[in-house]
Amino acid sequence: MTRTPAARDARAIRVTAGLGPAANAPISTPIPVPTPKANHPVHADVIVLARHVEHLHPDTDPKTGTPPAPAPLPDRDTRGHTTDATAGSSPSNAVAIHDGRILAVGDAATVAPLRGPATSVYEFPEATILPGLVDVHAHPVWGSISIGSGVDLSGAATLDEVCRLLAPAAGTHPEDAWITGYDLDVNAFPGEPTGAVLGERFPGRAVSLMTRDAHALVVSPRVVELVGLTGHETFTDASSIEVDPDGRPTGYVVELQAMDLVFAHYPDVPVPTAAGYVRRELERLARGGLTGLHALDFADPSEAVYRHLEQHGELPVRIRCSPLVAADSGPDAWQHVADLQGLCGRRWHVEGVKFMLDGTADNGTAWFERPDTHGENCEPLWRDVDAYRAAMRFFVERGIPTATHAIGDRAVRFALDVIEEIGPVPRAPHRIEHVESIPDDLLGRFAELGVVASLQPAHATRHTRGDGTDNWSRRIGPDRAAHGWRTRDLVDHHAVVALGSDWPIGPGDPRVGLADCQLRRPVDEPGTMPVQPQQALTAREAYAGMTLAAAHAAGASHRLGRIAPGYLADLTVLAANPLDLTPEAQARNPVFATVVDGNVLLHPHLPEDRP
Repeated sequence: MTRTPAARDARAIRVTAGLGPAANAPISTPIPVPTPKANHPVHADVIVLARHVEHLHPDTDPKTGTPPAPAPLPDRDTRGHTTDATAGSSPSNAVAIHDGRILAVGDAATVAPLRGPATSVYEFPEATILPGLVDVHAHPVWGSISIGSGVDLSGAATLDEVCRLLAPAAGTHPEDAWITGYDLDVNAFPGEPTGAVLGERFPGRAVSLMTRDAHALVVSPRVVELVGLTGHETFTDASSIEVDPDGRPTGYVVELQAMDLVFAHYPDVPVPTAAGYVRRELERLARGGLTGLHALDFADPSEAVYRHLEQHGELPVRIRCSPLVAADSGPDAWQHVADLQGLCGRRWHVEGVKFMLDGTADNGTAWFERPDTHGENCEPLWRDVDAYRAAMRFFVERGIPTATHAIGDRAVRFALDVIEEIGPVPRAPHRIEHVESIPDDLLGRFAELGVVASLQPAHATRHTRGDGTDNWSRRIGPDRAAHGWRTRDLVDHHAVVALGSDWPIGPGDPRVGLADCQLRRPVDEPGTMPVQPQQALTAREAYAGMTLAAAHAAGASHRLGRIAPGYLADLTVLAANPLDLTPEAQARNPVFATVVDGNVLLHPHLPEDRP
């Protein structure tokens, strides 16, 4: 028996040296299951032993209430029985894996006959094995590049603090180099965001800061000059270059097409450098317990980055990519996105498309039934909503599932209406992303139409305030703010609520986001007033939102989200069962290992990390 330092740190015992083969096909491709021959039983490549296997909802599917049928398994001879302890009364604490799939679930004695001479056994005596946690809304490539090349402004609550964080970069970068930042809180500005302070504190420097919602930039006067912004630019979506009373650009650049004018002047990041940023962040996300994520984008350099990473190693998580269909685009652009479907590597693949029907409430581009306190937030991002309807139909006719970013109540209603018109897609359900504020009459329509509500509750806990003094709440008013991020109400109306972070816009550590979801406040800020606390989920509901519901949202309920024979071997091994912990302890619950495609990745931790 050999032990490695990492294994000791994680309280894992590695019994045999080799790791068997793992399945690397994308989740949309069935993985062949071996057929044993007489006198030649199938042995496990990997066996994972723990104190407990937590099935979360072992007997129900988030959509139908019944267990989804797993992929077929072969019959076993007497030396290689396939078992699933969820069907009996005995608790399970062992998972056997072969060729990237779960071969058996039971206790140590049950899986012992599956151990062969090349089987690797990992033992976590006090731990709990869960289905692998999946973030259903993230932006791994541009998020990683922004973090790797920019300044983190997440801790800045005032403009002085923003400038203090930018000062080191200004002192070390060449005078003609761009300084970029991310996670800028618009509440730091006393009024409308402007780049004036950047010109005063960093004269002559090109400074571009992305706001926390990633739907706007605040840029310095030098950037206005370099890009040639005039305030007279026109866009086909709801983008704008904001101007002062004299018609001069203020440095506030709103929405995607306007932001692209600035991005075009950013320094190029070589693919190997970008891939390094992405690998670092994906490994960090895996250390938090993620085994997969849904990337709601697939813009350059995504494909080049993923291929570079797989040429030099393995992705630590499984990634499902859904490219953006640009607002007010036409059939040529739609066909290009359709042609990307099925593109894949070993652990990433393209499936589905994303629409942005509106923008964000914080910058006035969400689509509500009535204007906000600034007279804004009352128009769609797609100027031609009939084009959105036509685009949705285009993809549905080709069997491609859709995800629509819809924040305001009017946007959510319109998206649901269009989905009702065009019908479902067999491959996966339609999704609506964010659903930040909706009235009572829309709650039941998600379940009626089979539409997944994809929410990021940490947006409520981290971007708004329980007392309503934040920009989002002030803009849309108390009535609509009180209907924000209605996770509890949607679950009670039988909707499938899948949970994500919108990383890097929200915290990427799933333990933090899931704890926030139960507390309705930042888990690390115990004195903070909760935001609509009546919308809190239980621990079981929250963790189901990143397992069962995440699998359903990807059309993969028969492959992922459960610990059962025939399912893909994606697992998260936690020090303690989160269902037995307070939310505060869940956020500190060490991740001993993650398993993707049957490959075990150990995550060393410090003893004081235990809950």
